[in-house]
This record gives sequence, C-alpha cells and structure tokens, in this order.
Amino acid sequence: MRRLLTFLPSLLLCIAASAQIQFGYISYEQVLKEMPEYAKAIQDLDTLKAKYEAEAQKGEEEFQRKFVDFLQGQKDFPQAIMQKRQAELQTLMDNGVAFRKKSQELVAQAEKELMQEAHKRLNRALLEVGVEFGYGYILNIDGNNCPYINPVVGVDVTDLVRRKLGLATATAEEAPASPAPEKEGGNN
Repeated sequence: MRRLLTFLPSLLLCIAASAQIQFGYISYEQVLKEMPEYAKAIQDLDTLKAKYEAEAQKGEEEFQRKFVDFLQGQKDFPQAIMQKRQAELQTLMDNGVAFRKKSQELVAQAEKELMQEAHKRLNRALLEVGVEFGYGYILNIDGNNCPYINPVVGVDVTDLVRRKLGLATATAEEAPASPAPEKEGGNN
C-alpha cells in the first residue's frame, strides 16, 4: 500500500506530462489557517475545551476533598464505613476518567463540525479555481507529499485561491524589505 501511495503521484505526473495537462498545487493547511472561519472555529473549540476542563477540575477537586477526609478519618472508621468510602472514592475516580475520555471524544467531534464550514468554503474555492483556469487537478502539497513538482506543468495556485476567498495575498517574502537599521556610533 505504501509503495502504491509513493508511486501514485509519480504516475499522475507522468500522465499529466504526456497529456500536457496542467495542474495546480497548494498547501491546503496554510490557506485554511488564514481563513476567518478557521480562526472562529479555533476560538469556539478553545472555549469548549475550557468548559470541559473546568468541569473535570471540579470533579477532581471533589475527589481530592473526599480523599483527604478519608485519610483523616480512616483509623476511626468502622469496617463498613471504610468500605463505603473506598467504594465512593473509586466511583468518583472512575467517573472522572470516564468524563475525561468522553470529553475528548466530544471535543474531537465538535472540531470536525466547527471546521466543516471552513473546509467547504476552501474546497469550493479550489473547485472554482480549477475550473476557471482549466487545471486537470489540484494537489495538496502538505506533509511533503510532493517533493518535486515540474514547474512546466504544475502551477502554485495558492494566491489564486486566496483571492477567490478574499484573503490577503502578500506574503512576508513579497513585502518590501525595510532598510537595515544603522549601527550607533557610525564608522570612523
């Protein structure tokens, strides 16, 4: 399977080169992170995580209080009370672990749902750019998936997609360089 995944981009490039099909490429994650929908989703996700963390913390504080009470009174407790308190502590601990696990699952599900709109909008922009400029396909170059792209048939469509999304297209490399500050004291 790994060989197939390694071979597939090469095969696509060979087919594209022989058919003179031009294709685009983009860092999907880079553009996604520039979108306002992404920033809003991250903000909402952070808020949700904070709420789950606060609730988990309350449970842990309750466990700690009861554990301290148990330690302080264990030598004076009759066997039945000791067993009841131990069972209660075990239940609180199990509930805390279960809550953390469930909250992680719920946060992961919420992340998918919150990011869905940003992904839809970006995918729609990719489709529009692909159709408008006649690309056979647009590759996602994240994760070093395409270590080489022939500039004759491959076109970086990042700025086209940014424009389609209404995002700023100037990158740090394109910004005019500011003059270097002069050293104090000058040259003698």
